[in-house]
Amino acid sequence: MLVVKKIKNRGKRVLSYVREKQVDYRTRPWKSLTNKGKKRSGRMKSGAISVRRRGGGRKRRYRILNLKALQGEFQVERLEKDPNRSAFIALIKSQDQQYSYILATNGLKPGQKIIFGDNAPIQEGNRTMLKRIPAGSIISTIQLNPDSPAQLARSAGSFAKLMGCEKGFAQVKLPSGEIRLIKQTCYASIGQVSNLEYNAQRIGKAGRRRNMGFRPQVRGKVMNPADHPHGGGEGNQPIGLPHPKTPWGKPALGVRTRRKKTKSNKYILKRRSK
Repeated sequence: MLVVKKIKNRGKRVLSYVREKQVDYRTRPWKSLTNKGKKRSGRMKSGAISVRRRGGGRKRRYRILNLKALQGEFQVERLEKDPNRSAFIALIKSQDQQYSYILATNGLKPGQKIIFGDNAPIQEGNRTMLKRIPAGSIISTIQLNPDSPAQLARSAGSFAKLMGCEKGFAQVKLPSGEIRLIKQTCYASIGQVSNLEYNAQRIGKAGRRRNMGFRPQVRGKVMNPADHPHGGGEGNQPIGLPHPKTPWGKPALGVRTRRKKTKSNKYILKRRSK
């Protein structure tokens, strides 16, 4: 979050943007909870490019998050900006002086006490089973299976809505609009994921984009016909096709990629709308 302050500079009023003090942007991460990580630069194991326009960027260590069901009472030591994800992360300390990284929910502050477990109070920041959370609550960092790490609603500002519990399953409305059945013994955090203004930030210059690990992108419509299905024509032309395509001629937008015989299809009550 950015806080705007007005300061005086040689008789002129200048707007100065000061970052919120609650988030630590400069302190180095907890070393034992990081690793070197592997930079793939959009390539497969064979070295062939599988995702275009990736590569370069600043070196950064990967923060190891504990996304499984922790138990006990914890104290938030500090909030940090993670260069590997959009949401803020929180360094928490247990009663036996063990440290962990978790995804921070909106409103979490340093020094705050949070409780994870079956008997956790229904308060923002706490984490408990879906069957104990009231219907209509805003939740995030949701497990798909009781033994797996959290997989749903993890990006900055995202959240899901708990519709209710019935016959051992909870009905959860996901950020995409899909309504899905999840076992009610799965854990979820109460509240919305932090850094709500992530989508509103402006990168500002090409150099910062390169530091983030992105290479320049060229539109298909300005290429030659031999290089892209959208290419060719004189001047600024439309793509000239019924729908957008990839450089290999396959549909690019609006095509379902989910397999029809996926076993978990039976848990989807309502598909997301186009």
